[in-house]
Amino acid sequence: PISTTHKNIGKTVLETPQDLYDALNAEFSFGLDVCALPYNAKCPRFYSPEQDGLKQPWDANCWCNPPFDRSMGTWVRRCYEAAQAGHTAVVLIHGNYHDTQWWHDYAMKASEIRYLRGRPKFHDGDYTAALRTMVAVFRPKCQGPPICVSIDRTGRRLAPNPQLTDAKRSVQ
Repeated sequence: PISTTHKNIGKTVLETPQDLYDALNAEFSFGLDVCALPYNAKCPRFYSPEQDGLKQPWDANCWCNPPFDRSMGTWVRRCYEAAQAGHTAVVLIHGNYHDTQWWHDYAMKASEIRYLRGRPKFHDGDYTAALRTMVAVFRPKCQGPPICVSIDRTGRRLAPNPQLTDAKRSVQ
């Protein structure tokens, strides 16, 4: 959640930093942004809030930057479900949620969790938020436990993990 001391309290939809998205897109070739607004969509195909991406088919490699609110767990669950259906889904998880039920039920079944060193800056007009962020990667048929790595704010791995290679793992 956004701090209640900030002048833009309640701001829950912020654009993904372009350099972070570009690095992940180069790796995963996203075909669908499942949670976007027309002005911040990262893929030509995207679902807006009016379309409700949670209720739509996820039929490509999916990018998901969900709202910074209590719906986060629902989006993470949907990413896991997309992976079980044979697609890769990558989701930004903002904040500190590892004590929640959805974290243990779904995030811990991801293929990877990439912890960002530092706080990337998310923008919306003149509003900027530097948020604790991690990236969960759900590859097809993943069941966890996730491999954990450190990345910088541009998506570059800081702590190489010998279990990961440039070839994408399809099943864990």
